[in-house]
Amino acid sequence: MKGKLVLISSPSGGGKTTIIEKILERHPDKFIYSISSTTRKPRFNEVHGKDYFFLTEPEFKKKIEQNQFLEWEKVHGYYYGTDAAFVEKCLDEGKYVLLDLDVNGALNVAKRFKDQAVTIFLAPPSMDELKKRLKNRETDSIEEINKRLERIPLEIEKSRQFDYIIINDQLDKTVKQVLKIIDEMPKGMNTKIMN
Repeated sequence: MKGKLVLISSPSGGGKTTIIEKILERHPDKFIYSISSTTRKPRFNEVHGKDYFFLTEPEFKKKIEQNQFLEWEKVHGYYYGTDAAFVEKCLDEGKYVLLDLDVNGALNVAKRFKDQAVTIFLAPPSMDELKKRLKNRETDSIEEINKRLERIPLEIEKSRQFDYIIINDQLDKTVKQVLKIIDEMPKGMNTKIMN
């Protein structure tokens, strides 16, 4: 049986990484996380090969030329991409692959994999809460936070094309909702908003 893709997006600080970590903790044998590549510098707590594959811009561009990415995007001034060979291998093994993608990447991958993929957008409870989360994680400068906030209108607009939108206001509840969506794949046709 072919595996499934679970494509999770949110604005920066929206909770993608935390939700994915909780799902992997609870179901380590059912899910696998697809580690993205990026040209962004590692944050103080990030590890190469665990959180991201941190590449130089020339290294990343070479992979683009060699068609090694399932999708790639330039976001907030940095490149991000998903390794195609890794994802295909996991799908062939019947795994559920969790991907943490920006909105454009998630929609592009979903188009390519159709019934094998579900798109989930994690919306913050409010803009004030999102700003608070970004400041509290203390990983970005004010300039970097402002750059991330500028992209939110685009992300909210694109979220309407996702299969599901979840208001991420309580961690445990959001994890349960994501797992319920996965259990009910294949997806429905209209965007469903859950809070």
